[in-house]
Amino acid sequence: MSIDRLTPRTTPTATRSSYRVTALGGGHGLSASLAALRVIAAEHLTAVVTVADDGGSSGRLREDMDVLPPGDLRMALAALCDDTEWGRTWAAVMQHRFSSRDGVSGPLDNHAMGNLLIVALWELIGDHVEGLRWAGALLGARGQVLPMSRHPLTMSGLVHPPQGGEPVRVQSQAELARAGRVGRVSDVRIQPAEAEACAEAVSAIELSDWVVFGPGSWYTSVLPHLLLADLREALIGTEARRCVVMNLEAGSDGETDGMTPADHLQVLGHYAPGLRIDRFIADEACVKTADRPAFEEAARALGGQVSYHHIRRDDHPAVHDPLRLAIAFGEVFGS
Repeated sequence: MSIDRLTPRTTPTATRSSYRVTALGGGHGLSASLAALRVIAAEHLTAVVTVADDGGSSGRLREDMDVLPPGDLRMALAALCDDTEWGRTWAAVMQHRFSSRDGVSGPLDNHAMGNLLIVALWELIGDHVEGLRWAGALLGARGQVLPMSRHPLTMSGLVHPPQGGEPVRVQSQAELARAGRVGRVSDVRIQPAEAEACAEAVSAIELSDWVVFGPGSWYTSVLPHLLLADLREALIGTEARRCVVMNLEAGSDGETDGMTPADHLQVLGHYAPGLRIDRFIADEACVKTADRPAFEEAARALGGQVSYHHIRRDDHPAVHDPLRLAIAFGEVFGS
């Protein structure tokens, strides 16, 4: 039977909250937010995912197949899987990476199964959004996953050497993610500059009660949504309230080395003048006492206030705890 005659598998409806939430980002940071938000937002949850990745399995598929990089989309889908046998199994399948036997270098090496599944659905169905809907139905994912654009994007930025000299423009998202170890990053751009945002993503932002940014790599996961004109205008103009989740280890991720929490907020204001952020969630132990006054002042400059919570895992302090973060979201959204 051809795929266009099939009806996507449905799963029992979870108890729904009254919040409609759109979370923006990519990679592990967005996955952390989604794992928490699915607890309180259920099927009123939309992930809008960056499509500028050009490294690893995603970069190879993007180059070979001329498709959107599927890796961050795959991770978002896996994060939305229920904590049931079905959900855990499919999340593991999506994240599984192939590895050839010893002594053999095969074409599938380091490709994630979920990346291949998503690209197969895109080829069969012919539409990125519809293909992701099918993938979500198969996984029993709570909510929906959307690309920020239907066009593959490329990131670039200037890297300023710490000892001075002429800055160098990096023309790759993968390289930009490591640039902070070389020098300070500025003038971050997305190409093509005129790329259109995914219309469904714009609608989700406009219809949300809350829009969530972060955590994640600040320049390559959080910032891209503010660089795309259509999304930036939607984020500035929406009646939704906006929340930023701060990283647990500010200034040590390879692209923002040496930056303080306040510096992170100033980046948002620089690239999106007029953007208002209502609330900031930060781990109580991860923002140093000495950094708090400047951080809270930067938050006020964006129109918001900081809430400190215990949101890290005790056994892995560099990782957000989904249930603790869900509680923090619930308290912030309800205040």
